Amino acid sequence: MQFKTQLVILGARASKGEFQGNTYDYTEVFFQADTPEGANYWGQVGESMRWGLSSNIEKLNKHESPLLADVVMQQVSNGKAMTTIILDVVPVPKTSQQAKP
Repeated sequence: MQFKTQLVILGARASKGEFQGNTYDYTEVFFQADTPEGANYWGQVGESMRWGLSSNIEKLNKHESPLLADVVMQQVSNGKAMTTIILDVVPVPKTSQQAKP
């Protein structure tokens, strides 16, 4: 299932290499997330999700952090566990951000 949302991207890191015979190549995106309402929570936290290949970091390097972006995500499952991955990140133009009340 795919869906689109806006995220505040705080940062990202590219990872590519080999570890114990297994190759890996991805970009990890760190984004702002709200905590649940309740007596034991307050404010926001940083969470992370993977976004395709390590080369995706180049798309973010052109922008300043934090970055407001429209993000396309997909929920995927291996039959035992479900996870959410990022399919696309489109920065929201600064003019659109300023126009919001």
